[in-house]
Amino acid sequence: MDDPQLGHIRLSLWRDLRFRKAPGHPMTVVRIEQLQARGTRRHPKVIWLAWVGEELPTLAEGWRLYLRRFAVDHWYRFAKQRLHWTLPHVGTPEQSERWSDLMPLITWELWLAREIVADNPLPWQPVLAVRPGKRQVNLTPGRVCQGMAGLLVVIGTPAREPKPRGKSPGWRKGRPRTRRERYAVVKKAKKPKKKAT
Repeated sequence: MDDPQLGHIRLSLWRDLRFRKAPGHPMTVVRIEQLQARGTRRHPKVIWLAWVGEELPTLAEGWRLYLRRFAVDHWYRFAKQRLHWTLPHVGTPEQSERWSDLMPLITWELWLAREIVADNPLPWQPVLAVRPGKRQVNLTPGRVCQGMAGLLVVIGTPAREPKPRGKSPGWRKGRPRTRRERYAVVKKAKKPKKKAT
């Protein structure tokens, strides 16, 4: 088949393949050969894709989903670096799942606020040009984050006012204490050192 971006494409499909250590999880493997590719890492000749889970769409549509990975990879980096996805050390898996569920919601909030926040660049960031009579457009999610403080001041918050500072009353007498449940740390296996020749 011919693709307007990638040129001539040859597709191959294998269904119901399984890993030895996970025989209960079948997968579909797709090989995409770009016959006019240069063979570099950025423009490879052959791409192998594995599809696990729901039924694969038609072959002509399914391999195009791979082209959307660019935006997905950048979202993961943004969530980890800017939205602090991996920063909190929560105590239970349920809390971790709840925190992870907030990441797409925060992303949608930023997307919806992109047209109503004012650009607030840091001193070393360039100021985006605004045409007379036009709103600020094309803000990146990071720039929307920087401008959210002004929007939150206008909207307000449902949270209560902070409590006054002072000496904490401490733990109430007679109230039982329970230690937090600890979970084993998952560590990667160490690679054997190569012997010097």
